[in-house]
Amino acid sequence: MSTGAPDQQVSDRVLTVPNALSAARLVGVPFFLWAILTEHDGLALALLFLAGLTDYLDGMIARKYNLVSRVGQLLDPVADRLYIVSTLLGLAWREIIPWWLVAVLFARELFMGVVVLIAKRHGWVGLPVHFAGKAATFNLLYAFPLLLLGEGTGTLATIAEPVGWAFAWWGTVLYWVAGILYAVQLRQLIAAEERTVPA
Repeated sequence: MSTGAPDQQVSDRVLTVPNALSAARLVGVPFFLWAILTEHDGLALALLFLAGLTDYLDGMIARKYNLVSRVGQLLDPVADRLYIVSTLLGLAWREIIPWWLVAVLFARELFMGVVVLIAKRHGWVGLPVHFAGKAATFNLLYAFPLLLLGEGTGTLATIAEPVGWAFAWWGTVLYWVAGILYAVQLRQLIAAEERTVPA
């Protein structure tokens, strides 16, 4: 779930509605991957819709009712990334998107993996979620079902494909922007920590 502002209070609670929604998204990942690989596109689209809806709801509920938790800070991005990874692989396998786009987005995941490792070395389990990161996720989660719809025939497919690619491009750019912002944020936290350490 989104942490909202960096100064928002973060609890150690586990059994919360936002965490349950994030966990439900995680459970849906293997079903979604099976659906897209076996060309059960109706089910795949429904699961993607539910993933996007629960992603929105868990962040909104967490912020509104002060239910931001460390577990949620871990579950939410993991669920988001698993959906993005499984969708990318499924769409590329079916030749709906090019493999180079998969490589660009996977490179961002590797970059973020390094950022997270550095953060853990300094004792931080998670970083506050940037708006750019959530916007990127929303763009990509909108892009994928539209691109899947674009594989069909008729007016809906004709409209869905270019709109899906627009969301895909914006999502890809924002995904990298968010990654850079996380790295900058981490550098600032490290610098602040170093200033507080006695000489």
